Amino acid sequence: MEIVIVPDARAAGDLIAAAITDLLTDKPDALLGVATGSTPLPIYQALAERVRDGRLDAAEARICQLDEYVGLPAGHPESYRSVVLREVVEPLGLTEDSFLGPDGNASDIAAAAVAYDRALAEAGGVDLQLLGIGTDGHIGFNEPCSSLSSRTRIKTLTRQTRVDNARFFDSIDEVPHHVITQGIGTILEARHLVLLATGEAKAEAVALAVEGPLSAVVPASALQLHPHATVVVDEAAASRLKFADYFRDTYAAKPAWQKL
Repeated sequence: MEIVIVPDARAAGDLIAAAITDLLTDKPDALLGVATGSTPLPIYQALAERVRDGRLDAAEARICQLDEYVGLPAGHPESYRSVVLREVVEPLGLTEDSFLGPDGNASDIAAAAVAYDRALAEAGGVDLQLLGIGTDGHIGFNEPCSSLSSRTRIKTLTRQTRVDNARFFDSIDEVPHHVITQGIGTILEARHLVLLATGEAKAEAVALAVEGPLSAVVPASALQLHPHATVVVDEAAASRLKFADYFRDTYAAKPAWQKL
């Protein structure tokens, strides 16, 4: 696991966008797994800027969702399909044909989850999966005590997660109780995992995931198992890392030829 500490969210967005640009240069039709929420927005803004000024050709890229709310009406502005289309697909000049996501309104949610897991495999697997981290250490919507070998499935959100996400709705009562999420086992099959965390509110979760023991209580700690996982944090999110100076020294001494 590589830990990269950057000054702020903008620097994080630029760094990760550069890595995605390198990936799409080498593999134009790469499958990019995207996360939602406010944290990854600097990445998507930096990618859109690169497309606009000609530094990135994303025309053949494919996009897939990490998770989806269950039961929101089709086209609801806060469904994750709508969010990804609005924040990623459209700004990069892509179409819905490039997009994979689970059906949160399927009559059989369990079957829809299995079908999405299969669709990711049939698409050749995820080349780079972007992740955020919850204040309780969740990734995707794999809440604490999720199996580290779990597959895409329906999950019940904790109250804390619903409180955290209520800012996107008029009230917490509108936040769904259930989601379809890629399981931890599914996430770990991506070729490269990039987790971004910014702000002091994420500092404890980051420290537990990076420096704590591997534990289902902190689902993000599963990144310790991955052969190519990168954790990018700003100074605030890095504030509780015991080995922060070592991580800074390691990144500063990184060979120029070695990519993120």
